[in-house]
Amino acid sequence: MRNVALRLGYLDEDNGAWKIRDQKKNKKVISGQLDPKELEEADFVYHASQKGVDMKIGLDIASLAYKRLVDRIVLIAGDSDFVPAAKLARREGIEFVLDPMRNHIRLDLREHIDGLKTTLPPQKTFVEPPILTKEA
Repeated sequence: MRNVALRLGYLDEDNGAWKIRDQKKNKKVISGQLDPKELEEADFVYHASQKGVDMKIGLDIASLAYKRLVDRIVLIAGDSDFVPAAKLARREGIEFVLDPMRNHIRLDLREHIDGLKTTLPPQKTFVEPPILTKEA
């Protein structure tokens, strides 16, 4: 039987906001070079940050490691803020595997993990369809 621990965060929706995805377009709107009415729905992205989740995950890892409740930790995270937690777990004899969700991870984190695996399905490469002409 496997024991699984899951830490979920919450989005700080009070400080969330819609932002223009492309910084160049954002600068053009601010400078008046681009009319905001010309922007489309795809130009926007909703940004809301999570509060305190990394710290809580680090504490969970430390607790699991010190109490020897697990022999492997699989961390699914898209950032590299977990070097101290990974080092601690490995010092305590815990296997530490990271799934970075296809994000780049810093070399200092890579040095402190036992395995790197992603469970996301492979990305499909987009192939632009050929342009048909009247002769075709």
